[in-house]
Amino acid sequence: MKPQQKFPDDFLWGASTASHQVEGGTVNQWTAWELANAAELARTAEKRLGHLAVWPDVKAQAEDPENYVSGDGVDHYNRYEEDFDLLKKLQFNSFRFGMEWSRIEPAEGQWNAEAVQHYRDYIAALKKRGIEPILNIWHWTMPTWFTDKGAFEKPENLVYFDRFVQKIADEYGDDIKYILTLNEPNVYTSFSYLNGEWPPQQKSPLLFFKVYRNLAKAHRRAYVILKASIPNSQVGIAMQLGNIQAKRPHNIIDSAATKIMRYAWNWWFLNRVRKSQDFIGVNYYFTDYYRNNYRQNPKVPLQDLGWYMEPDGLYPLLLRTWVRYKKPLMVTENGVADANDEYREWWLEQSMLAMERALSEGVDVRGYQHWSLLDNFEWKYGWWPKFGLIAVDREHDMKRTARSSAIWFARYLRDMREEPAEVLKAKMPDAGSTVKQSAIQTPKPKHLLSAAHRIRQIRKSTSKKVM
Repeated sequence: MKPQQKFPDDFLWGASTASHQVEGGTVNQWTAWELANAAELARTAEKRLGHLAVWPDVKAQAEDPENYVSGDGVDHYNRYEEDFDLLKKLQFNSFRFGMEWSRIEPAEGQWNAEAVQHYRDYIAALKKRGIEPILNIWHWTMPTWFTDKGAFEKPENLVYFDRFVQKIADEYGDDIKYILTLNEPNVYTSFSYLNGEWPPQQKSPLLFFKVYRNLAKAHRRAYVILKASIPNSQVGIAMQLGNIQAKRPHNIIDSAATKIMRYAWNWWFLNRVRKSQDFIGVNYYFTDYYRNNYRQNPKVPLQDLGWYMEPDGLYPLLLRTWVRYKKPLMVTENGVADANDEYREWWLEQSMLAMERALSEGVDVRGYQHWSLLDNFEWKYGWWPKFGLIAVDREHDMKRTARSSAIWFARYLRDMREEPAEVLKAKMPDAGSTVKQSAIQTPKPKHLLSAAHRIRQIRKSTSKKVM
């Protein structure tokens, strides 16, 4: 059935990436940590990941130290124009990306002219294709000279981030409208300073609070710099927000736990930057149910990382965030680790329905950036989780192949915009095409039940509470 246009004409449809996860050749505190810890991560892989349903399929890769080294990435640094051609083929009109601080300022106070020009060419290539650039300044990676000083642990170090933000404003201000200062400060501080899984592997509630508070200050200062230098810019933050629910809605303990978790995870940081945001970036992956102060999620359906999937949870999250802050919203990350592409189409469809429902109730949703455009390096998990609309074969010249869910999504967007049927066909290469790198290659059809139908079957067979 042909979809109806229920989104604004200027709605920003796109996908997200992060520089360290796709570019290749980055040198920062994460690359240093990868090299130091790859062997140990491989040795302990079964202990950490053996419970996953996909373990038999990923065991060999997860137990290989090379899995935990970002290395050449997916060579997006050199192949960005080919990847931008794929954006156009996928019917996208926007793209969220990052600039690698360690490339632009590899040594304290020393700017790399080649890197500065690279990102200028990068933005120009997007705009040439009619794609709106959405810049994310900080996505967890930092130059080692900055982390050697203590990074965001010390408030006096914020001047270095200020300087980097000013450099970006000076160099790219004429070409960038949408800017995200920080990505998921709640995730970074939790994994780096509470449970110690990420560099610098601290387990200190005090340091956690200091860094979290300093990141809020860093955003507020960056907002002032950007608005002074680029008055017409739209500046926000990309926050991982959870659809946190009580397992038993009328239970006092579950309801109290839910309120506490919503405040601590979703609202504490946003409350401290609410006057310094033009819009809020919503990164949505999780719906979590709390029973007796503990998370107790349904057992199915799960994606490859073992995360419970409830894509329609995006709707109550958007509504709740809108009611609380009355700021325009943009979904800046949303996706699944799904190597076999079993659930992604269903996830996309339900996510769009959730946004349609929010829009119908007056929520100001401005855009949707799927995570991710490309298969990428997934931090501590390494290379085996597959989030990309575009599969990347790192063993065979970084070959790009559109997953069937990506092609479905492109056709959905095309039909929603009422483009002629010939347009997408013309954009997609024939099976015999000789286009090598930038061609979207359609996978063979799967003679399986649709993901949506399988999920409906699963849900009928379980006793999961309906919100």
